Amino acid sequence: MNIHDLTAHELSRLLSNRELSAVELVDAVLRRVDEVDPSVRAYVTVTREQALATAKQVDAARARGEAVAPLAGIPFALKDNICTRGVRTTCSSRMLENFVPPYSATVAARLAETGAVLVGKTNLDEFAMGSSTETSAFFTTHNPWDLERVPGGSSGGSAAAVAAGEAVFALGSDTGGSIRQPAALCSVVGLKPTYGRISRFGVVAFASSLDQIGPLTKDVTDSALVLNAIAGWDKMDSTSAPQEAPDYTKFLGQEIKGLKLGVPKEYLVEGVDPAVKEAFLEALKVLENLGAVVEEVSLPHTDCALPVYYILAPGEASSNLARFDGVRYGLRVDAADLVPMYEETRTKGFGVEVRRRIIVGTCALSSGFYDAYYRKAQQVRTLIKRDFDNAFQKYDVLVTPTSPTTAFKIGERLENPVQMYLSDVYTIPANLAGIPGMSIQAGFSQGLPIGLQLLGRAFDEGTLFKVAYAYEQSTGHSKKRPPLAVVSGGEPRA
Repeated sequence: MNIHDLTAHELSRLLSNRELSAVELVDAVLRRVDEVDPSVRAYVTVTREQALATAKQVDAARARGEAVAPLAGIPFALKDNICTRGVRTTCSSRMLENFVPPYSATVAARLAETGAVLVGKTNLDEFAMGSSTETSAFFTTHNPWDLERVPGGSSGGSAAAVAAGEAVFALGSDTGGSIRQPAALCSVVGLKPTYGRISRFGVVAFASSLDQIGPLTKDVTDSALVLNAIAGWDKMDSTSAPQEAPDYTKFLGQEIKGLKLGVPKEYLVEGVDPAVKEAFLEALKVLENLGAVVEEVSLPHTDCALPVYYILAPGEASSNLARFDGVRYGLRVDAADLVPMYEETRTKGFGVEVRRRIIVGTCALSSGFYDAYYRKAQQVRTLIKRDFDNAFQKYDVLVTPTSPTTAFKIGERLENPVQMYLSDVYTIPANLAGIPGMSIQAGFSQGLPIGLQLLGRAFDEGTLFKVAYAYEQSTGHSKKRPPLAVVSGGEPRA
């Protein structure tokens, strides 16, 4: 297997045993980026010189006999809505195309402290608003398993980079499934931790009560290693939970015999792809064979989650994006007067999907509609959370498909926003309830990946790791890599 196909924990052993240097590893991943990114298009910015300089520092520390962290020397990528000091952070928007932050997000700083090596910033749906990475102002990212299909979104660039071997792991943000859905479509592991488990300081806000940062990795072990590095309270984030994070690797390998797994009946209704349903039912058999007790459960307000989300999230986006006005920072389109300057700046700075959500959110927050829409949506959100609270009184983990379909073709849903929004129908409820969710590999249909979603109690990511690892070790899905090859002339193909 090629170096770029190995996991973080496999590479960490090679680095510790001096069988591989950090510079050699980073150089191999950068070569992989040069070979395949012209077709995958996962990166907005590649930090080549910075990456090699960090790798040299890690090698020097090892040569001096210093103790280093498990992720030291491991190349990773950051979704380009995570601020990095001295490195462009664009949110894949013309509004921030040339913005260079004067500080780094807490998650970026914590990974830097471990010695992990930043390779670059990945493409996303503009301001994280989308389910396919097609709303990026710059270009569309392609799925490494089929270059004619989307990688999912909005963290599609991060998922594609990990799947294609252009990064060993990556961070994304998840507002309504933006880590888990692309993880499913690209056959990687995607984790949305409990709201408050990871600091959001330095992450450009979309919907502040829903956003959460999490890892995209090649397997479950890597996910635990990365979560260890970035989880925990942060004084810079008022929504960060003052709750100690355990060592998540200690949950790996524990038996799941006797654990009670609930299968929400509302998640297997009309609209799910038959191949996805078949893979899901097969996954349930695997979990039962491992000793878990699988039973049906009801989450009666599931059908309300999508409309609730598309009132609350645009409402928060309308408020958060008001700061991009052409005055303080970012794009400014000069005009003869103040109001035309605002209008021209926001029209040229924001894409169609971002403008659509701002308009919807502004309407929902307006005095004439607030009670009928926004307040009512908040009340129903409480009912959705209570559904989960009731389910977790009996069940340890809930199990669902991650996405109702496999990756769809590029351009297929762009003209139908409602159909696009339905891509997140299984992932949105976890964000509304603030609970952790994980997508793991559950097989393939006609060469396209399928994801299995695990949902847990708040701050109980450990049980998700326990179940995910047991399932992963009983299947070979996480070992498969996309058939992405390089042909003569340096142009990659699937």
